[in-house]
Amino acid sequence: MKEEIEKSSGNLYADLGHKEAEEMHAKATLAMTIYKIVKQRRLSQTKVSKMLGIPQSAISRLLQGKLSGFSTDRLLRILNQLGQDVDIKVKPIRQSKRRRSIGRTAVFAPCFPLAAKGR
Repeated sequence: MKEEIEKSSGNLYADLGHKEAEEMHAKATLAMTIYKIVKQRRLSQTKVSKMLGIPQSAISRLLQGKLSGFSTDRLLRILNQLGQDVDIKVKPIRQSKRRRSIGRTAVFAPCFPLAAKGR
């Protein structure tokens, strides 16, 4: 029996057919970036909690990827509080993609290291 392998779209949530796939992927990317910053800086959950003014239990959930209760906006503000600039880019749908009537949302995080040296 031959198994068929399907190439990922790059968004696991879309591949699994989730209705809010783009938002889920964006939140997961932002949370992963926060996780990497915390680990790179060797910060404890307690320290992060004090820095951000967020309960330690919420930091624990965030770092475990449990994102209910975290809006995209809240994750963006956390990145700002961790000393990160966040750029949001709005552009028209490319001509080759005009068949879509609705635009898409995507979040891209740069390769590590994210934090400035000396932090």
